[in-house]
Order: sequence, then C-alpha cells, then structure tokens
Amino acid sequence: MSLFGAMYTAISGLTAQAAAFSNISDNVANSQTVGYKQVGTNFQDYLTQSNANENDSGTVISRPDYENDLQGTLTQTTSPLNLAISGQGFFAVSETNGTTATGQPTFSPLQYYSRTGDFSMDANGYLVNSSGEYLNGWTVDPTTGVVDESALVPLQVGTSSYAPQPTTSIGLDASLPATAPTPTVTGGPNVTSQLQVYDSLGTSHTVTLNWTQTAQGIWNVQVISPDDTVYGANGTSPASTPGDLGTATVTFGGNTTGAVDTSAAAGTPSGISVDSNDSGVITAPSTGTSGAATFTFVANFGQGPQNVTINLGNYGSSSGTTQYAGTTYELNGLTNNGVPPGGFSSVTTTTAGDIQVNYSNGQSRTIGQVPLITFDAPDKLQSQNGQAFTATETSGSPLANSAGSGGAGTLVTSSVEASNVDLATELSSLIVAQQAYSANAKVVTSADTLLQVTLDMKQA
Repeated sequence: MSLFGAMYTAISGLTAQAAAFSNISDNVANSQTVGYKQVGTNFQDYLTQSNANENDSGTVISRPDYENDLQGTLTQTTSPLNLAISGQGFFAVSETNGTTATGQPTFSPLQYYSRTGDFSMDANGYLVNSSGEYLNGWTVDPTTGVVDESALVPLQVGTSSYAPQPTTSIGLDASLPATAPTPTVTGGPNVTSQLQVYDSLGTSHTVTLNWTQTAQGIWNVQVISPDDTVYGANGTSPASTPGDLGTATVTFGGNTTGAVDTSAAAGTPSGISVDSNDSGVITAPSTGTSGAATFTFVANFGQGPQNVTINLGNYGSSSGTTQYAGTTYELNGLTNNGVPPGGFSSVTTTTAGDIQVNYSNGQSRTIGQVPLITFDAPDKLQSQNGQAFTATETSGSPLANSAGSGGAGTLVTSSVEASNVDLATELSSLIVAQQAYSANAKVVTSADTLLQVTLDMKQA
C-alpha cells in the first residue's frame, strides 16, 4: 500500500461524499415540490488489489438511488381537477414544442410520465400541471361512452353548449288509489298529474294526465297539452277539449271484472288499450302480459309531430305505476330523456379517471379517461425537468391500465401527492455526510504530512 494510494482513496471519498451532499441538497430544496421523488445515495467500493497477503486501497464511487416508487403524502385541495395516485403508476404527460398559427400548442413526440397531479385548465381547454406538462388520456365518445384505448393524447375540454334533446320517453312511478277520490270538479277526473315535455328547441311544455276510474281496477287516462298547435287552442279533437291528445285505458291485475290479464299480480298493470271513441292519437298494445306497459301520444309544439311514450313499468311488476289500497294519489318519481339547452359550467374528475364536463342544465358528459402507467422497474426511469420521467431499457415498457386495475394504483380526486422527502432523515444524512467528508479530508492531510516526512528524509 502506498501513501499516494491512500491519498487517492481519500480523494475518491471526498468526491463520493460531495455527490451525497448534492443529492441531499436536491431533496431538501424540493421537500415542498408536488410529486417530487427523492434521490438517495449508494456507495460502491472498487478494489485495486486484495488477497490473503496484501490489500491495497481502492476507490469509492457514489451512485444515485432513485426512489420513484416511494409514496408521498396525499394532501387535499379545493380544485376538482387535482388528482393524486395512491399506489403504483404515473400520469402520462406531454411537453409542448411550439404553437400553431391559431395559438394551439403542438406537442413533442417523446412521452413523459409524472406524479405531479395539480392540474388546471388552460385557455385552450387543456389540463396542465404546475410544471407545464399536459395530461394525456384516452378519449371518450360523449354520445356512446365508448373509450378509445388505442392512443394516449393530450386531453382537451370543449366549452361548447349542450344541445337540447326532445322528450321521447317518460317513466312514471306512481301509485293510484284503489278507492278513487271524489273529483274536484263535477264530471272531472279523479286524479290529475303533470309531466314536463321538451320539444326539439328545448322549450318545456306541460302535459296533464287526467285519471278517471271507470270500474274497479280500470282507469281512463286522458292526455292534455294546451301548447299543442293542432288541438291546443281550438279543441278540434272528438272530445272537443282544448289540447286533448287522446285517452288510453289502463287495467290493473287482481280484478276479475274487465281485467285484461287476470294472472297479473294485484295492483300491477295488466293491460292498456286505446279508447276508440277518442282521437286515436294515442297508440298502445290492446293487451299485455309481459314486457313494458306503455302508451304513446303524439304532440306538435310547432316543430312537427313528436312521439312521447309513457312507461308505466313492466306487466306483473310492483314497480312503476301501480294501484293499491288507499284514497290518495302518490307520485314517487319521474324520468325524462329530454333536456333543455345548457351552457358550459365546470369540469370535474372522478376516482375512475373520468374527465366530466358539466352543464347548466344539470347534464354532464365524459370526454376522456385518465389511465395510470406502470413499469416493471419504476426506480430505473430517467429523471427529467419538472418532476417528469422518461422510460429506459431497464425500466421496462410502459403499461397503461384503468385506475385500480392491472397493478395500477387508485386515483384520489381533489388531492395532490406531496414530495416523498423526509426532512428529518435528510438532515440526519447531512450530518453523516459532513462527518464522512471531514474524515476523508483528514486522511488527505495526514497522507500529505507523511509524504512531507518522506521528502524531509532526503534533505536530512
């Protein structure tokens, strides 16, 4: 072993501890950086000569120890667009490389990955985190809800209005009384209920159902809408009632007199027929024993004929419109597939990764889905600017899975993942590195002293 060898070994120790200082400094500086992953330090010994008879001093080198799979603390926020990952996985993100003539960003073909989920919507409708990285995901057909998993693209939210949809079907969940109440108007219906129907322009129109009990378990339901342009104003239907769109007869099971289907359970629809003495606008099956108990009326609110189907439930079922003992009408619920127009309201995220656009008419559409990207060896990813990573040969290929599946973690909405740096640990490591650096420096000065003694021998 030579003095020069000892000095070189100590100098390598200084270099290694300086690298450890650098990593500790980086960790401490980013202890409050959202999504930051700390970097530890590993030391490796390289031998010069070592056997049973002799051991020469070698060198030590430092290697960064990436801890990309170490979970950071999840912190709640007030933003509905913030996302945090609990468990394994990364967000796929893109970086821009320019803009188009219309001001839209263009994106680098290189795919980046990040745990920084403090996303917000920029002026162009893209979801961007605090590092300027654009969230990638799968697009979703807003009409069919089908997810296109063939490609990851930057997700862009449109702020256009929600077009109105005319009503074509209404579900009526109500209970008619077996003992009909006395009409409020002589000769009038026993029960009156109202529905809202939207036309093709999204305008709401009131449709009234007049229920009249003609026998035990048998009801005539007259459909009236004064807004109808054909029958609304002048009452030209055979019944000469303004807005009379027709009458259907509804027969409930459990009644042996006039029941269409005596096998139906008591209190459930067993048959619907059209009153042949009325306008005939209403259409329905004359009898029914299975399937949906429905009748359809045709209205014209100024945009042409509009068919609207009233669904009373299923034959033989106790849900939907029923008739049980009692003297009052009870409305339990209505469903309507028509909607008025709506303006853009907000964007929210779900734990399934769905990006939903909400509108002022109460409707929402899913326009994209955020998958999580997993790797066989996430600690082998290459660090990039802005807490981002790129894949390497040793990290394995990226695998995109829906949140909570395929080994991917779960998503937490309105939350972000804090840095996984533990300040107490880093400060302890700093003390150790400082002492180790000082000790190596002491070895250098000691070796220098010994060399000086050797040189002084010649002078003597």
